Amino acid sequence: MAQGTRTAGRRSGGARGPGRGRKRKAAYVVRLGVSLDPDLLTLLDGWVRERNSPSRSDAIRALIRKELAEHELGDPDSDSVASVLLIYRHDAPNVLRRLTAVEHRWGDHVRSSSHVHLEGGSCMQLIGLVGKRGEVVNAAEDLRGVKGIAFGRYSLGTPFVAGGTTGHRHPHATESPPPRPRVSARTPRERSR
Repeated sequence: MAQGTRTAGRRSGGARGPGRGRKRKAAYVVRLGVSLDPDLLTLLDGWVRERNSPSRSDAIRALIRKELAEHELGDPDSDSVASVLLIYRHDAPNVLRRLTAVEHRWGDHVRSSSHVHLEGGSCMQLIGLVGKRGEVVNAAEDLRGVKGIAFGRYSLGTPFVAGGTTGHRHPHATESPPPRPRVSARTPRERSR
C-alpha cells in the first residue's frame, strides 16, 4: 500500500529574501514497495551506478518517465520537441542556402538554431523543434534530407513528463509537410543570362 509523506518545499531567496511572507508550497512524495527478483535488482543497481543516479528511486523515476514519454509520443498529435543534429562541409555547394530555406519552411516549429564551426572544414548545426509529433518528425526528416548534409540525426521528447507543454499554438491546416521549393545551384547572375 502506498503511503503519502508531506515534505516542505524550499522558498527562493532565503529567510530574508523575496520569498518572505509567502506560503510554502507543500510537495507530496508517495512511498511504495516494489518487489524485484535478485537478478533484476542486480541489473537495476548496475544501471543506477552507470547513469550516476543518486538513488534507486531516482533511476526508477527516470525509467517511468521514459516509458510515459514513449507512450505519449505514440500519438502523432502529441505535444513534442526534437533536437536535430546536422553535420556538413561548409564548402558543399549551396548547403547553407538549402538548409536556411528548409528552416524557414518549418519556421513555426523552429525555436532555435545554432551553427558550430568544427575543424577540417566541417560544421555542425543544432536545431530545436516544437509542435505536434507528426509535424516535428516531418520537419526533422526534411532538415536531415537537405542535399549536402553528411550526417543527420534527431531525438524526440515531450515536455509532458516534466509537467509542461511546448506552448506551440500554430493553427494546423494540413498534416502533410509544406511543398519543397526548387533550389537552383546557379547564382542570380547566371540565371539572368
